[in-house]
Amino acid sequence: MASVRITEKARAVRLLVLDVDGVLSDGRLYFSEDGQELKTFDTQDGHGIKMLQQAGIACAIITGRNTQLVARRAANLGIKHLLQGREDKGVALRALAQELAMPLDEIAYMGDDWPDLPAIRMAGLGVAVANAHKEVRHYADLVTTAHGGRGAVREICDLILEAQGLYQQALAPYLD
Repeated sequence: MASVRITEKARAVRLLVLDVDGVLSDGRLYFSEDGQELKTFDTQDGHGIKMLQQAGIACAIITGRNTQLVARRAANLGIKHLLQGREDKGVALRALAQELAMPLDEIAYMGDDWPDLPAIRMAGLGVAVANAHKEVRHYADLVTTAHGGRGAVREICDLILEAQGLYQQALAPYLD
């Protein structure tokens, strides 16, 4: 159960920004013999992202790598804001916030390693996955119970929906 402080921060979120490797995926990189890169993504994470967007909460991706694979996954999920090849996640997050005319305290950022620290520290709600590096867990407002690529994104999506009183509304069509 989230603390009152975390619930208040989650209630203000209008944009969830995600890292890819170690957050949307389990962080392992697979390469075929011909050099093709492969990743695995959790379908429950994807459904959580779709539910957030249907509830009016935008999602974005900021990643240091640049791949067609991530562009395809973002498109499949309807994520309109994709910033690839962005090593400085803090600069990228500020630029995105400015582009969207959105205050940082209305943004949640989820990461797993040192390059995510600037964005985690400046976002209104900084989230680390359970298996994030210890420094990232230390500076995050919230650490998920699930690992990256294994339901951590769904966990934060559900938390945001619950904090904003939208969870039951999102669930209702599946119970009718």
